[in-house]
Amino acid sequence: MLDGLMAALTPGYLVYMCIGVLAGIVVGALPGFTATMGTALMLPFTFALPPGQGFAMLAALYVAAMFADSVPACLVNTPGTPSAVATALDGYPMTKQGRGQAALIASCFSALVGTLIGGLAFLLLSQPLAEVALTFGPPEFFWIGVFALTIIGSIAGDSLLKGIAGGCLGMLIGAVGISATGAVPRYTFGTPELLGGISIVAALIGIFAIPQVIQMVRDRRADPYVAKFTRRPGVTGQTIRDILSRPVNLLRSSLIGTAIGILPGAGSPVASLVSYNEAVRWSKDKASFGRGNVDGVVASESSGNSAAGGAMVPLVALGIPGSAPAAVIYGALLLQGLRPGPELFVSDASLVYSFAWSVMLAGVVTFVVGMVLAGGLARMVMIPVRLLAPVILFLSVIGSYAIRSSVMDVFLMLGLGVGIYFLSLLGFHPGPIGLGVILGPIVEPALVQSLSIAQSSSVVEVFFGRPISIILIVLTLISAGWVVFSQVKDARDRRGTDAVEPAPESGESPAVDRVGR
Repeated sequence: MLDGLMAALTPGYLVYMCIGVLAGIVVGALPGFTATMGTALMLPFTFALPPGQGFAMLAALYVAAMFADSVPACLVNTPGTPSAVATALDGYPMTKQGRGQAALIASCFSALVGTLIGGLAFLLLSQPLAEVALTFGPPEFFWIGVFALTIIGSIAGDSLLKGIAGGCLGMLIGAVGISATGAVPRYTFGTPELLGGISIVAALIGIFAIPQVIQMVRDRRADPYVAKFTRRPGVTGQTIRDILSRPVNLLRSSLIGTAIGILPGAGSPVASLVSYNEAVRWSKDKASFGRGNVDGVVASESSGNSAAGGAMVPLVALGIPGSAPAAVIYGALLLQGLRPGPELFVSDASLVYSFAWSVMLAGVVTFVVGMVLAGGLARMVMIPVRLLAPVILFLSVIGSYAIRSSVMDVFLMLGLGVGIYFLSLLGFHPGPIGLGVILGPIVEPALVQSLSIAQSSSVVEVFFGRPISIILIVLTLISAGWVVFSQVKDARDRRGTDAVEPAPESGESPAVDRVGR
């Protein structure tokens, strides 16, 4: 372990780590350009490097991209990756309130803490935690997905029913194409281009970015800028102190992200959504979430970045990639003649530990670069809408096309965006729809596989007879019950406020007074 640290601190490692961080920030800040794409594009450049330095560069790009995807999410409500969806829920309202710099600082600091905790798990707990991850089968992944779906109650807006309907619509969007388990075409309407399904990234860009562009263009005369920006001295220290004054949210979210990141296939999107839901549940000010609460940004970013470190655990300990970028790094290991798994700790232990240290050091470098750039990035909201809207639209088109080099993805992205815009006019929040798009491809295959397993035993035994499943079911019931309780309590509080409303002026009826206000 000490040899790995000394190797990670050598000039060669640090230089390539800085290159990876800069590349990751560029990749993450562009809507649609994911950490997976960035690591895949960087992969050929690692062939000519020593293995340790090449892996340090890939790890740095991965970590930096995970932070940088919060930049468009916070500033222009355009989460270009699934893991940034939860960040946009509070990050963009903060920007609209003139606190865009604080949102980016909160994201950067939370990403640092999450990366360090996930990296420590990678460094210290790879083998024992990987053994725990092996106990998770399709039933457990199904219940994790159902548990994550309970976040709909937290982001549904004014109507829980519309939030549930939006989540169902998102899951239907995610079901387009050939089913993962039965090879059955669904909702393709005879269009061959739809057989491969709808790109999740293209769908998320359409759901969040395009309605925002339409809204900006519609309101450009009343609001010529996305938001106001006022430079506030000391905002960096004040934001960090504010976050550290509530350390439980930061630590809880980082630990949740690490645990979920260790589970192969779950990844940062599920981690950030679950952590956001837990932040809402345990907060004393639930009504402020979705309206610019910094705790929402902290929960999402710390969890998403800790999941990046956690995803390395099954990769090096079992040879099972825990996420899509980890799968690219898995390929890089194979190309260097290294086979991930328990024997890697015997044959190249110092390489494994230098890789783990590189993840944590990359988090520190990303934090420094992010803090330097936060003020300048926050000023982007002062670019006139007449210039910014075409740029966002252009990047959205490029990001949608770049995933699969498909023009159909661009048209689907635009069509979804227009459709979601009209749904938003009817009171539907885009958050539950995006949540359904993300979780649908996770929940459905796990459900079908679990039902196949149940054919040899029973549904009750498979879904309700495993210890971890029982724990997840209890958590799901608590989460769903809490949502219902909060909705009922808020409705009762509103009725109580109306009941004690002061009497109107003489000559004016209460009904007229309420309508006037």
